[in-house]
Amino acid sequence: MKQTRQEKIIKIISTDDIATQEKLLERLKEEGFNVTQATVSRDIKKLGLIKIMTDDGQYKYHSPKLTLASGDDTRNKELFANAVMSVDFAMNTVVIKCRAGMANAACAAFDNMNIESVVGSIAGDDTIFVLLKTQSGAEALVESLKNLLK
Repeated sequence: MKQTRQEKIIKIISTDDIATQEKLLERLKEEGFNVTQATVSRDIKKLGLIKIMTDDGQYKYHSPKLTLASGDDTRNKELFANAVMSVDFAMNTVVIKCRAGMANAACAAFDNMNIESVVGSIAGDDTIFVLLKTQSGAEALVESLKNLLK
């Protein structure tokens, strides 16, 4: 039941702009889940949901989990993990330091990831710069990439 509910939460926040726990609770009840606000709060924490700013200046829940759009998931993840040495951010820019000569390949693998908040990326010989829409998006991306590198 818990996994089904959490999958439904991800589906809800990917299709609708949900700004509050109360709104998420209401939507879950509409979907047949009889849960409390405390349960929703625990699910938000467990799923690692963050709030990001929308284009119209409002906030909504977002899942920073990385998913690969298509192709060989394992191969892209392995290539990226083997090439990357460190990940950090400043404001809304993420800096990915790679082994010498590996940044272009790592950037190609990164670009195959379906990350909604990324505006664009550019790679040199050993560094990738990724521009995100918001600072919170950059923070979430760094956290997700660090988890991917473990």
